[in-house]
Order: sequence, then structure tokens, then C-alpha cells
Amino acid sequence: MLRGTTARSAVHRAVTELSHFPKPGDKLHGFTLLRTKHVPELELTALHLQHDKTGAEHLHIARDDGNNVFSIGFKTNPPDDTGVPHILEHTTLCGSEKYPIRDPFFKMLPRTLSNFMNAFTASDHTFYPFATTNAQDFKNLMSVYLDATLRPLLKQSDFTQEGWRIGPENPQALVAGDGAARPEDKKLVFKGVVYNEMKGQMSDAGYLFYIRFQDHIFPDINNSGGDPQKITDLTYEQLKQFHAEHYHPSNAKVFTYGDMPLADHLKEIDAQLGAFEKIRGDVAVHRPIDLSSGPREVRLLGPVDPLVDQNKQYKTSVSWVLGDTTNIVESFSLALISALLMDGYGSPLYKGLIDSGLGADWSPNAGFDGSGRLGIFSIGLTGVQESDVPKLKVQVQDILRSVREKGFDRSKIDGYLHQLELGLKHKTANFGMSLLHRLKPKWFTGIDPFDSLAWNDTVAAFETEFAKGGYLEGLMDKYLLNDNTLTFTMAPSVNFGQDLVQEEETRLKDKISQVVESAGSEEEAQAALEARELQLLAEQGKSNTEDLSCLPSVHVQDILRQKEPVVLRNETAGRVKIQWREAPTNGLTYFRAINTLENLPDELRTLIPLFTDAIMRLGTRDMTMEQLEDLIKLKTGGVSVGYHSTSLPTDFTRATEGLVFTGMALDRNVPIMFDLLRKLVLDTNFDSPDAAQQIRQLLQASADGVVNDIASSGHSFARRAAEAGLTWDAFLKEQVGGLSQVKLITSLANRPESDSLGDVIAKLKQIQQFALTGNLQVAITCDGESVGENSKALSDIMASFPAQPVTFPPRQAPQFSRDIKAFYPLPYQVYYGALAVPTVSYTSPNGASLQVLSQLLTHKHLHHEIREKGGAYGGGAYSRAIDGVFGFYSYRDPNPLNTMTIMRNAGQWAVNKEWSDRDLEDAKISIFQGVDAPRAVNEEGMGNFLYGVTEEMKQTRREQLLDVTKDQVREVAQKYIVEALDKKSERLVFLGEKRDWVDSSWAINEMNISETNADEEE
Repeated sequence: MLRGTTARSAVHRAVTELSHFPKPGDKLHGFTLLRTKHVPELELTALHLQHDKTGAEHLHIARDDGNNVFSIGFKTNPPDDTGVPHILEHTTLCGSEKYPIRDPFFKMLPRTLSNFMNAFTASDHTFYPFATTNAQDFKNLMSVYLDATLRPLLKQSDFTQEGWRIGPENPQALVAGDGAARPEDKKLVFKGVVYNEMKGQMSDAGYLFYIRFQDHIFPDINNSGGDPQKITDLTYEQLKQFHAEHYHPSNAKVFTYGDMPLADHLKEIDAQLGAFEKIRGDVAVHRPIDLSSGPREVRLLGPVDPLVDQNKQYKTSVSWVLGDTTNIVESFSLALISALLMDGYGSPLYKGLIDSGLGADWSPNAGFDGSGRLGIFSIGLTGVQESDVPKLKVQVQDILRSVREKGFDRSKIDGYLHQLELGLKHKTANFGMSLLHRLKPKWFTGIDPFDSLAWNDTVAAFETEFAKGGYLEGLMDKYLLNDNTLTFTMAPSVNFGQDLVQEEETRLKDKISQVVESAGSEEEAQAALEARELQLLAEQGKSNTEDLSCLPSVHVQDILRQKEPVVLRNETAGRVKIQWREAPTNGLTYFRAINTLENLPDELRTLIPLFTDAIMRLGTRDMTMEQLEDLIKLKTGGVSVGYHSTSLPTDFTRATEGLVFTGMALDRNVPIMFDLLRKLVLDTNFDSPDAAQQIRQLLQASADGVVNDIASSGHSFARRAAEAGLTWDAFLKEQVGGLSQVKLITSLANRPESDSLGDVIAKLKQIQQFALTGNLQVAITCDGESVGENSKALSDIMASFPAQPVTFPPRQAPQFSRDIKAFYPLPYQVYYGALAVPTVSYTSPNGASLQVLSQLLTHKHLHHEIREKGGAYGGGAYSRAIDGVFGFYSYRDPNPLNTMTIMRNAGQWAVNKEWSDRDLEDAKISIFQGVDAPRAVNEEGMGNFLYGVTEEMKQTRREQLLDVTKDQVREVAQKYIVEALDKKSERLVFLGEKRDWVDSSWAINEMNISETNADEEE
């Protein structure tokens, strides 16, 4: 029973054993240890310290995990809606006293082996985390982060670049001189990275609903991200003042995690904090609105979604303010109540609100929110008719009273607790970062992080309360069965977008008038703004040539040339090929299987996403979906079915596709997990009387808010659309996960209620017939002791599958789009774009050089041109190693024409560039951040199983990456980018508002396919 545990246990004890740490009250490198706590269920020990001189708090989590985490955070209650915390988050990373260069944060990205580096602005705090497995790398990054936050340069040019400014639309034309600038180039516009980022965010109706709801439920908390209409009120002086008041050790919380020595961390942190004197920090914890006097209602306007039914565009919610979240057990119980009421198709609120047709999906604020000092519980819907808005609260109250009367089913509670148990057993590769994100919001609102860590104590206390009887029902009585509510509604306005444009134009005129008044004349104001823009351009232009020797770095020599391979065992049982990965899994078995499908017709492939949703919705002939959901929660960590395709690693022009099945369960429950997958796939009842209506609801839920989904990852949709014209695999992926899929789903969702969807259901039944056969490829990851039982369970279930795979008639290769330039009109204030060219297969020696080239272009050229100078939120290059595609992208981009030029010239720029040894080293380091990032045990061996990339192929690629030369980089830039553009082999795609520059040279792919919309437009 204890086989193989002694050595590992000894290491674990060495890291987390309390006796190895100082005792409470002890002093250590400028800190005092306040208290400690061992948490056996999480295999960690927590230490809470305080910096003696400044009062800074430090939470250290010691755990036997080599993926170490650091974060420093500050309480940053925003004083207004100008976004000062967000803009400060950006500008602190633009240079500091110890690292006085432009953008040390971005320039560190290719000089570190970290697997995570970022910064985040939350509603009332800002934090800067990273994760790395390398001890020297940890020290380097901690030094950069501490100096950036505590001693930033905060130059005015950084404020104007990252925050906001007024400047000519195309300053590059002004640089050219000789009258090259056209009047439109000199047109003054608002600029700034954060300004454009938040314009993009405000294009997302879901985000807009949520942030406006927050404005009203928390009237004392302003918009930390910034409202574009208010961002332009922020001054440089206000930014500096906010930093002085908030970015101070006395207002800081530091977090470290992992197996590296605490003492080493404290030495460095004390050296940085010790120069400061103690001040009073920002301790204000803002509470939500007081609803004790009775119900309140708020109604605001929002944008229209052009892709869904125009008569179902309302978003509405009803919310209650709950108890103090410092009561951990009560908060846990309220989260449980929320799950029991809302999670799954069988939940009472889903059945009563969405099944009934009142709305299409949950609103963005729906559920229990315990991140603040007082909990909030909201029940809301999207896709609601105007006449149904008043019905929400009435129906919610009826459902809550009914649930209260019937009580809660113990088996459903057990299912919820079982999911928590599996969550503790499942060992993720990013456990420390996930823990930080879970602890941080509560810590900043004064909730003891030690209480938040005590899983077993919390569950035990809940069980004690529950055993007394009526506990959950009592919480409903206390908090929910009353009318102390806020009803928040967002109504669609066809003029919303135009009103935003008009407001911005008016505000811009006002700001320009202020500059004119200060300068003395319009000409002098124009000249001053142009001069500032050119000065900023000149400063940005020096960024790529400045001396970076002050920045610390790891080196390519720190990267192992030979990587220990993942040990896999392959066998064939009957017709089934099985890949076994035997590893410590904490009593869990992970399962994946692929049913490869050849010559699958397009009309069936495009409906596979709907099929995989439907089998998790409709129920089977002998079990309702509610019963199936309960069993899934009680016996597994989840099961799923999805679409999978991949290019062949030896030939990117060929591809395979099929259905992929996944599941996780305790070893003893594996047979039940297999049977559940079989039931869901083979026994789902597409002929039930409710099938058509349930499928319609799935379609409407998918279509509702899809414009927002595209906005949140518009560059990914643009990339898919561009790549789809280049390779077979990219074509397949776009059909099931790109804009083509969006058009299909929205067209089906907009069919009239009288349509029986008979043609759709017939195709779903066709898919069901071939979805699961005895001709599977299977991958199982489990403990060695579980192999025998798992093998038997697999053999038993395979015997119940259809024996022969379904075959389809041979088909011709797809006809790729010949449109070199394609534009998708969508209602966004900024643009998303991509340009892609075909390259080589994974096993080609040139693949490694292309991968290095993508990093060089991103970090040495495109970030500088597209983000810093162009004002987009992001942009870069990428190389899809398996898919044989090289591409460029931009994200939340206000200047698409400029970006297109940059993309098209990037290949020649790389050919002409005199790359240095340091450039090459940086590119290789940035690649190995991902290559050597820690993997969860269930991901080991998946490259081989899913994509056919063997351990030998990976090792060859590793050596090729380490050996790439500067000449090879220039050669692939010439051959695969410059020459591809000369041959017009590229595909260019942009998404956004259609303007005059989208001329006849573009193929216009309209997304608005709703008949209702078309009638209105006519």
C-alpha cells in the first residue's frame, strides 16, 4: 500500500514540515512570522509574515511544487471612472529606476523561462504575478517586478502612449515629409493603448451589462478599468499622485509559493521594501448598496446584437445582498445553494427560466459572487422579450419558494462535494497561480487567507450545520425569500453605437478646443499635437536599439539539450489501440479516446458542435438529463465529447478528423464513467417530444451574445478565417469553430418557432450512428496498480459498441477560398486582423527556424510597431508548427491600414535585419517557456496521442530549435514570407466596422444573416 511513496514523501515533508520553519514571533530578514498553518488536504504549509518597517503583508505557501509563483499587489480603490489603476498598471511596466529602459516588462518576456507573466487590474486592487521553475529566473523577475511597482519612472510619454492622448491619425505620413501627408493623415483622434482596449471592452455587450450592474450594486466602487468617456479626463499629475498614495509597501500584499527557500525570497523583498517608511495604507472596503428598505429598479440602454432575434434583446437580472463573507462556512453554503439552484439543465432555475423560454441564457452576473466583503446573489437572463422582463422576478420568487418548501436532495449535495474532492485530488500544473487567484480577492477585502485555505475544516463545519436539519433552507429564508432586491435591466438601442461615436466626436472637439485655447490658435494647437506625436514616435523608435544590458536574463545554456522523454506503453486489444501512461495520479484515472472519421461530409461535420451539446442536454430513453447530470457529478470529474482534427506531423497538407471523448474519475468509478459516455453518445433520445424545443434552446443560447464572444477573441477568429484558405486542417477547424460556425448557428437559431428542425435532427441522428464504434484509439493515464482494472473495464465497455466503423464515399479535397482579402463587418469600435501564409510540416528542418522567426518578429518588431506606435492592445507573429502556417495578428486595433502595411513588410524587414546573438538567444528562450512549461499528469503523452508527435520527433525539434542560426532565420523569412506574398499565397482577414477603406478589392462576408435584420435594413 505504501509502495513507491517513501522517497517522494520525504521530499514533501522537507518542503512543508512546520519544524523546518521559524516559529511565530521569530524574526527573519526584516519580517516577523505571525502564524503558520499546515493544510494536509492541499499538501501545503502557509506562513503569514509582516514586514517590520513598512507593515507589508507576506503570505508564503510552501509546497512540493517546482512551479514557483510570486505576486505583489496593492489596494487600489479607484477614485473615479478614469481608469487610473488600469493605466498605472500599464505605465509602471514601462521603465523603473533600476531598469531605466522602455518597456522592461515586455523586453523581459524573451529573457525568462517563466511559464506565466502578467499584471491585472481588479475592481479594488492591482497585482503583478509570475511563475517559473528556474531559481535564477525567479530572482530576476522578482527584482524587475518590485522595482517596476515601487520605483517606476512614470514618464509623461508613457502616460500618453499607454493612457490617452490626442494626435494625428497617421503620424508616419508626417515623418515622410515632402507633402506626403494627406488631410486625413493629420486628422486629430483620441489614442492610447488603454483607451483603445476599453473601447474594445465596451463593444462587448456582456461586459457592458456587467460593469453597469457593478456601478449600481457597488455605487462606491468606480470602474477600475476605465470608461473611455472618462479616461480622457485623467491627467498625468493624477496618475503620479495615485501611485504615490497606493503603490507603497504599507499598502502591499506579497505572495510566494512553491519549493524554493522562503529565506531567499525575504532577503530580496526586504532589500527593496526597506527604503520606505510606514504610512497608512488604503484599507477602505467598499460595501454594496443597502437594499434593506425594499426593491429598486435600474434600466439602461445597451447595444443591439445584429446576429440574433431583434425581439429578444433584453438582458435583466434580480439581485440580493447577502452576508459577510468573512463567515467562510456560510459563504461556502451560499455558493452551494447557488450551484444547486442553477447548475445544469436539471436545476430548478434553469428549468423554470430557460427551459420555459423566458430567456436564452444566464446573464453575465448570474450566480453567487463571494469576492467582496458582502456576498451578492443574482439570477438573470439574456435574450428576453421586452414584455417578459417583468416576469423574471415573479418567476424567480415562485421557484425559490417551491425549492424552499421541498428542500434539497442530499444526493445533489453529495455530487457537489464529490466535485470538490476530485478538484483536490487532480494535480494541475498551475496550482500555485490558481491558488493566488482564489485567495487574492478575499485577502484584499480583509478575509483571512488561512480560513480560505481550510477546505476540510469548512466542509466538516458545513456537514455539522447541515446535520441539524433545515440549514440551507434557513439561509434561503434569511437572504433570498424577500423583496430586498435590485432589478437591473439593459434594453437594446439601435442608436447605441452611433450615440457612442457622436459622444466621442463631441468630447474630442471639446478637448481640442482646450488645446487651442492654451496654444493660442488652431494652427499652433495642431502643430503642438503633431510635434508631441512625432516626439513620441522618435522615442518609440529608439526602443529597439537601446542597450538592454541592465536587464537580467537566463541563457540558452540553461536549457537542457536532452529532455527526459515521457514513458508511454502502447498495446492493441482487438481493434483498439491503447496508449498507457502510468504515473502517480492520486487515485484518479484519466481517459481519452478518438474515433477517426474519414471523408466526413461538410453538412455533418458542421453540426458536430451542436451534436456534442445536444447529448449533454436531451437525456436518454431511460434517464432524464437531470438524472444523468447527478450521476456524472456523483461518480466522475466530468465527461465530454468534442470535435478533433489535426494535420499530420509529416505532411501538413493532409489531416485527420474525428470525435474525441474525455473523462476523469476515481479508479473505482471508471466502469461507471465508461458507461455514462456510452449512454450519452448512443442512447440520447433525439425522438423525444421535447427534442426540437431543447435543441432550439441550445441554438439560441449559443447565438445569444456571440458578437461579444467574437469581440473577446476577435484575433483568433480572424486567424482561423485566414488560415482556412490555406490548409485542410485549418479549413476543418474553421468550419466547426470559426465564423462559418457562427453563421450556421445563428441562422438555425433564427428559424421561426414553427420550424420543427426536422432536417437538423435527422443529421444529428446520423452523427449518432457513427459517433462511437469499436474502432477507437484510447489513451489512459493512471497509477500502475489500476492498469488491470482499467483494462478490464475498457474491454467490457468496448464489447457494447458497434463493431464496424461507418464509412463515407470518397470526396475531393476542399475548395479553399481564393479571396486574398476578406472583411467581416461587425459592430466593434476597434479592429481584429490576421494575415497567414502556408509553410512546412512539423518534421521539416525549416520549422524550427520559422518558430524562432515568429518570436523575433513579435518581440523585436511587431509589438513595437503595432502596439507601442500603432496603439493596438496587442499584435505579433506566430508559427503553427503542426498546421504548417505562419501568420500575423492584431487585437483591438484602431489603425488597421497601418497594421496591414506592417504585416506585409515584416518578412522583408526580417530579411534585412542584422540579427544579434542576443536577439537569437531571446527568441529561443521565449519558445522554451512553452516547450518546458510544467504539464499536469493527464497532459503527459497527449502530443503523441492527439497529434502524432512522438517523443523522438519532439527531441529532434528541441535540438533544431537550440541550433537555429541567424542565416537560417533570414532564409525562411525570404522563402516562406516574402516569396509567398510575391506569389499572392497569403490570406488576409479583418473584422470590425466597415468603413471607406474597405473597397472593392475586399471580399465582404456579411455576418448578419437574420431574416428579421434583413427586413429592417431594407
